[in-house]
Amino acid sequence: MNTTVGTKLKNLRKQKGWSQELVADKLHLSQSAYARIESGESHSWANHLEAICNVYEVTPQELLKCDNVIINSQQKGGNSNNAFIINQLSEKLIEQYETRLKEKEELITELKAKLKL
Repeated sequence: MNTTVGTKLKNLRKQKGWSQELVADKLHLSQSAYARIESGESHSWANHLEAICNVYEVTPQELLKCDNVIINSQQKGGNSNNAFIINQLSEKLIEQYETRLKEKEELITELKAKLKL
C-alpha cells in the first residue's frame, strides 16, 4: 500500500510541476520525510492523509484506490507509472464518450420531432 500511495503522490506532484520540497513545506514535513513517503519507505502518509488530500485536491478514496491497469507484466524495463497514466486517460475517454452519447440522443430526439411536423 505504501508503494501504491507513494507512486500516486509522485504522479500527482509531477502533474502539478511541484518539487518535493514545495509539497513537504505545504505538509509541514521535511523534504526527506516526504521523499520517503513517495518512495514507499514510510507509512507516515496515513498520519497526514487529510492534509495530503487537501494539498493535491483529491479525496482519500481517489488516493487509496488500487486502480492500476497492468498492460504487459512481461515487459522488461517498463515504467510502473504508465498504468496509472493510462487509467487516467481511460477515465477521460469514457467521460468524453458519455458526453457524445448524450449529444447523439438529443440530436435524434430533435430530428424525430422535425419528422413529425
